[in-house]
Order: sequence, then structure tokens, then C-alpha cells
Amino acid sequence: MLAKRKMRSNELAALVGITVQNLSLLKSGKVKGIRFNTLQKICEVLDCKPGDILDYG
Repeated sequence: MLAKRKMRSNELAALVGITVQNLSLLKSGKVKGIRFNTLQKICEVLDCKPGDILDYG
């Protein structure tokens, strides 16, 4: 989604209000959970739905 929106990770992190390191962990799948408000902010900024960015597996 970042590539589709032509946005960099540091820009998304700043708009969402999380650190670049935490965003990197989210992108790599090394976290076990995410707060709903953080997910909501990411989806608002990227103009997408949670299913567009989450992978279960």
C-alpha cells in the first residue's frame, strides 16, 4: 500500500504517530498485535481497509 500511495515509511509513521522502528516491525510481521486505533490511523492515511494490509498466516 505504501508503494501504491507513493509514500515512504517515515512519512507514514509521522502521520500515524508511531516510530519508524515500530512501523518497520509491523511491516515485517514481527509483532503479535496492533492497537485498533493505530490500525485505524494507518488505514485512514493509506485510504484502505484493514484487509488490504493485514495477512493472516
